[in-house]
Amino acid sequence: MMNACLKGPYRTSVVAGQVYRWCSCGLSDKQPFCDEAHRGARALPVLHRASQTMVVAMCGCKHTKTPPYCDGAHIYFDAVNKP
Repeated sequence: MMNACLKGPYRTSVVAGQVYRWCSCGLSDKQPFCDEAHRGARALPVLHRASQTMVVAMCGCKHTKTPPYCDGAHIYFDAVNKP
């Protein structure tokens, strides 16, 4: 079961060539990135190598069909904000 973190994207700066680990389970305290909180969960982090230095919209609701990027899926799901 996913613990969705945000109803909307995380606008995040990425650096060309750097590998990022996007949290797909929603349990990380370092959203949108993995902090290994998924241990015991079915979801694993999604590895992503930035092709260029830029600001990207990483999915916060964890329902995207294009991980790690936001595809607007949060419009259709009731995501719960983490305290």
